[in-house]
Amino acid sequence: MRILFVSSGNTKNGISPIVFNQGQSLAALGHQVSFFTIKEKGIKGYLKHIFILHKRLRAHSYDVIHAHYSLSAIVAALAGSKPLVVSLMGSDVKASPLFKYLIKCFHTFFWKKIIVKSSDMKTVCGIQAASVLPNGVNFSKFKKMAKEEALQVTQWNPNYQHILFAANPKRKEKNYTLAQQAFELLDSPNTKLQTLVDVPNELMPAYFNAADVILLTSLWEGSPNVIKEAMACNCKIVAVAVGDIEEIIGTTQGCYVTDFNPTTIAHALQDALQTTVTPNGRSHISHLNAEVIANKLTNIYTTIVS
Repeated sequence: MRILFVSSGNTKNGISPIVFNQGQSLAALGHQVSFFTIKEKGIKGYLKHIFILHKRLRAHSYDVIHAHYSLSAIVAALAGSKPLVVSLMGSDVKASPLFKYLIKCFHTFFWKKIIVKSSDMKTVCGIQAASVLPNGVNFSKFKKMAKEEALQVTQWNPNYQHILFAANPKRKEKNYTLAQQAFELLDSPNTKLQTLVDVPNELMPAYFNAADVILLTSLWEGSPNVIKEAMACNCKIVAVAVGDIEEIIGTTQGCYVTDFNPTTIAHALQDALQTTVTPNGRSHISHLNAEVIANKLTNIYTTIVS
C-alpha cells in the first residue's frame, strides 16, 4: 500500500520521532511510506503548504494519506487529500471550543477516519466514530541495557541516583514546576533531577536506562510515548493520572500513579528509589509493540480503501 504521512516538520530534528517511527513500522510490513512535512509555522506557513501538497498529490498517487495533528489534517484536506486518515494528539483535544468545533466540521466533510490515542481523548473530543489506537513502541530499540553503559552516554554522575523528568522543562504543559516541588520534598541528598533538552530520539533508550526513576507530571496527555518507552525498558516510573497512564501502568510493580499533590508525588518517588523490585513493564505493554499497532493501522487503511 502506498501511504503518505503529512505532519509538521518544525522540531529541531525535523519530523516528530513519533510520526517517523510509526511510518517506519508500516514500512517494515512492506508498505511504501512517504513523508510530507510542513516546515513553516503560523497561518501563512500552513496556508502556503496547501498549494505545495496539492502539487505533490497531482504528481504522485497514494492509496491513503495519513495526517498527524489537526492543523496538518486541515492542510491535507484543503489540498484535496483522499482518502484522508487523521491522528489527533493530546494537544488537539485540549484546544479551544472554537477549534474543537472546527475539528468536528472537518471530520464531517473531509476526514474519512479519525484516530485518537486513548479512550480519554475520545471522550474529550466527543467524536464517537473515532478509533482508539495508541502509538506503538519499537521493542527492538527500547529495551533494558546495562546501567554503566547508559551512564556513559548520558555523562551523569554514577554516585547519584537520577530522576528523569523526560521532557523539556520549558514546555508549560509538561508541568516542570510540580516536578521541582516534589523533588524538593525528597529526603535524599544524593539524588539529581534530570531533564531532556534536544536529546535525539536514538539516545533515549540510554537516558531511560541511566535513570533510577522516570517522572511525569504533565497537566494533560493523550497516550504519552515516553511512559510506554520507559515501560519497554523496565524502568521505575512515577506519573500523575493523565491520559491513559493508569491503563498503561496497571499493576506493574515499581511503578506508581499519583494525583497532582507534590507530597504524594514525593512519597512515590521515595518508594520507587528505595524499592528493590525490578519492574516488568515490558511484558505489561506487549500489546503496544510497534508491529502489533502497525498491523491494526493497516486494517484501518484497508477498511477505508475498500
